[in-house]
Amino acid sequence: MKKFIETLKNIWSIDELRNRIIFTLTLLLIYRVGCHVVLPGINPNDLQTGSNQSGLLGLFNMFAGGAFNNASIFALGIMPYISASIAMQLAQIAVCDVVG
Repeated sequence: MKKFIETLKNIWSIDELRNRIIFTLTLLLIYRVGCHVVLPGINPNDLQTGSNQSGLLGLFNMFAGGAFNNASIFALGIMPYISASIAMQLAQIAVCDVVG
C-alpha cells in the first residue's frame, strides 16, 4: 500500500501527467453535467410516465438505447452536428447557384 501511495505522489508531481489527469476529469465532469441538461421543449415527466410506450417515442427510445427517457442533450449523440453540417452544405450550394 505504501508503494502505491508513493506511485500516486510521483504521478501527481509530473506536470504533463497531472495536466492529463485534470483534463480527463474535467471532460468526465462536463459529460455528467450534460447528461442532466434537459432538452428544450420536452417535458421529461411525460417521457417517464410513458416509458412503456409502443408508439413512435417508444420506438425512438428503443433505438437510442433507453437514453431518450432522460431527455438530455447528450442523449442526442452526434446527430445534431451531422444535420447542421448537411444544412450548411446545402445552403452553401444554394448561394453558389444564385450568385454564379
